[in-house]
Amino acid sequence: MYRWISLDNWTYSRTFKTPFDVRKWQKVNLVFEGVDTVAHILLNNVTLGRTNNMFNRYSFDITSMIKEVNFIQVHFISAISYAAEQSRCHKAYSVPPACPPPVQKGECHANFIRKEQCSFSWDWGPSFPTQGIWKDVRIEAYNHYHLIYFSLTPFFESRAQQWSLEIESIFNVASSKPIAGLATVNIPKLQTEQTYSVKLQPGEGSIVLLVNISKNSTVEAWWPYGHGKQIGYNVTTTFIMEGGYQIEKISKAYFRTVELVQEPIPGSPGLSFYFKINGQPIFMKGSNWIPADSFQDRVTYDTLWLLLKSAADANMNALRIWGGGIYEQDDFYDICDELGIMIWQDFMFACALYPTNQDYLESVRAEVSHQVRRLKSHPSIVLWSGNNENEAAIASNWFSIPHADREVYIKDYVMLYVKNIREIVLAEDKSRPFVVSSPTNGLESIKEGWLSENPYDTHYGDTHFYDYSSDCWNWSVYPRTRFASEYGFQSWPSFSTLEKVSSAADWSYMSNFSLHRQHHENGNDQMLQQIGYHFKLPLTTDPIKKFKDMIYLTQVMQAQCVKTETEFYRSSRSEIIKGEGHTMGALYWQLIDIWQAPSWSSLEYGGKWKLLHYFAQNFFSPLLPVAYEDNGVLYIYGISDFHTDHKLTLKVIVYSWSSLEPVCTLAKDGVTVKAQSAFSIYKESINALLERCRNCTRKSCVVSFYLVGEDGLQSPMNHHFLSSLKDAVGLEKTQLSATVSQQDDVYIFDLQTTAVAPFVTLDVGSIKGRFSDNGFLMLERKKVVIFYPWEPTSVEELEKSFTLTSLMDVA
Repeated sequence: MYRWISLDNWTYSRTFKTPFDVRKWQKVNLVFEGVDTVAHILLNNVTLGRTNNMFNRYSFDITSMIKEVNFIQVHFISAISYAAEQSRCHKAYSVPPACPPPVQKGECHANFIRKEQCSFSWDWGPSFPTQGIWKDVRIEAYNHYHLIYFSLTPFFESRAQQWSLEIESIFNVASSKPIAGLATVNIPKLQTEQTYSVKLQPGEGSIVLLVNISKNSTVEAWWPYGHGKQIGYNVTTTFIMEGGYQIEKISKAYFRTVELVQEPIPGSPGLSFYFKINGQPIFMKGSNWIPADSFQDRVTYDTLWLLLKSAADANMNALRIWGGGIYEQDDFYDICDELGIMIWQDFMFACALYPTNQDYLESVRAEVSHQVRRLKSHPSIVLWSGNNENEAAIASNWFSIPHADREVYIKDYVMLYVKNIREIVLAEDKSRPFVVSSPTNGLESIKEGWLSENPYDTHYGDTHFYDYSSDCWNWSVYPRTRFASEYGFQSWPSFSTLEKVSSAADWSYMSNFSLHRQHHENGNDQMLQQIGYHFKLPLTTDPIKKFKDMIYLTQVMQAQCVKTETEFYRSSRSEIIKGEGHTMGALYWQLIDIWQAPSWSSLEYGGKWKLLHYFAQNFFSPLLPVAYEDNGVLYIYGISDFHTDHKLTLKVIVYSWSSLEPVCTLAKDGVTVKAQSAFSIYKESINALLERCRNCTRKSCVVSFYLVGEDGLQSPMNHHFLSSLKDAVGLEKTQLSATVSQQDDVYIFDLQTTAVAPFVTLDVGSIKGRFSDNGFLMLERKKVVIFYPWEPTSVEELEKSFTLTSLMDVA
């Protein structure tokens, strides 16, 4: 119904008074931080220029045409018609894909416009190709010189054991002759102050200052979340130039090193692929970030804080900013710096081939140098990556390109990502690694001419892996990869999230609404198939209960699937098995939602935690025991992200589904869980276990286990199901109840059960906040769960909205 908006052309215009005397200034610029996307800009009916790149910054010299009263116009052209026109003009050969698959209900030729690619639709998002002014606009007036970009980059000289700081300032100089002066850098906490003689040439130019940090100071490094503190130092940089005009820049410097280690591994073909921060190997735990909204002006600092804090609260230390969205706003990276969340930063190219004509390349070059200059001071960014899945798209021939034509596209690929993007990034920023694509085979891809035959090779680089038809509880279907940068399963968001955008007629799993919001081919059926492996589907005749039960089951299934896969990746950290292993990263697809719809996310649109996000809190825990079965033998691995070894006790408790009393318990003392590793700490054949715990069968019992230390250190409780829950014997409908009380600014939910209850889920509708735990297996009569509100609420409001569900409530 609203598609016409994006097909129309729009004009923004206004009259404004200049707030200063225009005659007093040598240079006056009109600066657009972001224009979305194709526009013709006029001031007082004179053309200033045109824009065609949403990711670029545009500055126009208006010195000669600004008056006391001015009339500005920004004429936008529909992004859809522009993209179609660009594609039509590219006559030499086609640049696929022409259009998204029909299930996405999207627009065509997104690859011909430098705009948020997913705004033309994606398999988790709607088609809302926006147009307008999406970032700040301002007028800058100056006489001598003006600072455009300012960045701080730390380096550690290992031979001298000394930190230095490279400060780069990019100026625009209005005067026609060079300007000399002094620059002073002061870092009080590090007893470092240095003064430099500097000279600015006319036009745009840069000054690079190298500051050696005093050896008498102890520099505290910036560490990823869970590995240390996120210390930053205040730096004051002052430029005093001829004419007495002074610029003072106050900023924060963070000291950290990053290297991407790709080297041979004993006993394995191929190369490692992992990150060292400050010389320490770090296992990356986290997810993938897409834009938080179809309309960026809705994304406030508070929105970003809530979503990123939720990532850290689930023990994540890394996010990959996926290449089909946007380069995020400054606030995003500031929050990541503060929380210690490492960023894998894609450039904005995804799942497509792209043109390489001169105009297009010029636009991309400007975009890349602008974004690198804008972002390179952030310690959180640990990697630049050229694109999302485009190496794989050519290697696996997604677009059915005849073999004879392949060379054209390979040449374009190398031209765009290697000869342009990579060269600019390496020239602008020597402080962090660059990979050309994801997934990629890293150094091996380079060796094969930047495009490897199989970018999904588990012996190199990173992999993306999706399999919706195999049973997700079966760990053997997952690749024992060096780094899992994308994997996942879909679920539906909770009823309270969907209710805001639907009506009663929509509340069924197969309604037009449910099919319309599902943008992934056969997605709804794939969820049913995956649920069917281990759970019974609801048979109730009450349509609304049936819909809510289906939502619940999709969330249970998704949480359990991603848990199994992530635990497999984490337990593959330290071993090489049949030449594969040493997995050093698990970033599931995807963290957030762009709208209210089924997707792979663990946070719903609005920030509500799905069950997956609660599970992530546990499966990303720094200390975790993980169980898996192989040929009838149960293995338990001890996984640790800590920097020191720990002597712990492993407790294994077997319950029968029909009783809250343990059938048998075992405590294994003196278990050493080694620092930053994953090794087997326990093994027993399932038959021996069932024998030891009398009256147990695979279908009647469940194994739970955790690690505990003398100093109060304790892992989350984990579980191993010996059979599918649909086959479980002895599970009975339980009387679950809860009382709610307030304690300071949190709320306490006291839960009670009369029987073992799997996947107990608390929900308070659309009251914003999160629980301390959710979706858990309740094996004891009582459990306390805390609710952390994100906005003021009350016991009465919570009681009114509260529902409590467990697996046996799905009928």
